[in-house]
Amino acid sequence: MNGQSNARQAALETLIRCRRDGSWSGAVIDACIKKFGLDRRDAALAAKLCLGVLQNTALCDYYIGCFCSSKLEPVVRDILRLGVYQLLFLDRIPARAAVNETAALCRSKGLTRAVGLVNAVLRRISDEKGHLPEIPGEGTADYLSIKYSHPLWLCSYMVERKGYPFAEAFLKANNEAAPLCLQVNTLKVNTSDYVRALERAELFCRVLTPEGCLELGGGLASALPGYEEGLFYIQDRAARLAVEIAAPESGMRVLDACACPGGKSFAAAIRMKDRGSILSCDIHEKKLRVLEEGAARLGLNSIRTKAMDARVFDPAFEQAFDLVIADVPCSGLGVIAKKPEIREKNPGSLRELPGIQTAILENLSRYVKPGGALLYATCTVLSEENEDVIRAFLNRHSTYKAEDFSLFGIDSRSGMFTFWPNIDGTDGFFAAKLRRID
Repeated sequence: MNGQSNARQAALETLIRCRRDGSWSGAVIDACIKKFGLDRRDAALAAKLCLGVLQNTALCDYYIGCFCSSKLEPVVRDILRLGVYQLLFLDRIPARAAVNETAALCRSKGLTRAVGLVNAVLRRISDEKGHLPEIPGEGTADYLSIKYSHPLWLCSYMVERKGYPFAEAFLKANNEAAPLCLQVNTLKVNTSDYVRALERAELFCRVLTPEGCLELGGGLASALPGYEEGLFYIQDRAARLAVEIAAPESGMRVLDACACPGGKSFAAAIRMKDRGSILSCDIHEKKLRVLEEGAARLGLNSIRTKAMDARVFDPAFEQAFDLVIADVPCSGLGVIAKKPEIREKNPGSLRELPGIQTAILENLSRYVKPGGALLYATCTVLSEENEDVIRAFLNRHSTYKAEDFSLFGIDSRSGMFTFWPNIDGTDGFFAAKLRRID
């Protein structure tokens, strides 16, 4: 079996496991790449196929439905989605190869009875590629839901809140390949020297901020130069800028209350020159071990960890911290580009989140010293989890005020800022800076 066939096998197995077990594709595709022994090029193809199908499931299903009226077994539908995605989006793969290799997947799964159907559907789509059936309802949320394979409720929400053109741009950005964004550990190496190390490895990047935020086209973080030496860590630019907004300084006592996997703790420690103390907490003790390993790799000594429920008051923490970072649990709808499965979340389950976020914010606000700061952050773009939570909190607490900030082209006179993937080229992300004034 050749490398591309193995890549398709790895992609199919990932899709099956994600559908069947509810697994996250990022972890499963890595395991499947190892299982099938894929080299760098074939691993990239497998990841692209898997991500592409997950990002375009509704669109693939729409065209499958246009040319197939049969009831499909789940695995056959997975296989057809892989074929349709290749035909519609991967111009470098010849249509004949895409059709034949997809049919071969049926045989590899013992589904020989489905080979003829898969062949017929894919050949029809290939033949009609230049004039496929139009998606109905152009200009409506229903149209966007099919074209960009997002749930109708989210498309309707975005159209109502931001208008149709903005909604379409946001959904389109969610389906684009997310770059690999890393932060240079400037305690060990300066940015220009690390950029040159990447160039020597024939890896080229964009420098996004002077503090060492770099963007690469993709790749495996652990394979980049300087990983073992702790010269960088992975973090989106929006999350990194949120720490800049919080502005931790050397000697401060900082609480990162919902810290895992640790990016904001690492950014704060580096900004503080590793002088001061950072208590990094999470409700899951198991996750803290990963954070501790990351801090050790980066050589950061100012970070300590503690298992803690951020909603439960600890008297020992009352008014004890100069800065509290609250990157609260959220719907995650700002990181769909990296985790496409998030779009399938049941909207009903999201209604509980503002209550949880409010409980965390209320509790953590008691830990800030007078004159200290509280950073509230999420990786979602829903106002119910962002501005609404902050405004309600400020209405209840006269001892806090929103603090303006301006840095790297970001200006906020309200103390709040939403990063949008279609505008800022980052994850969808929200940050609010509050100052305790009593």
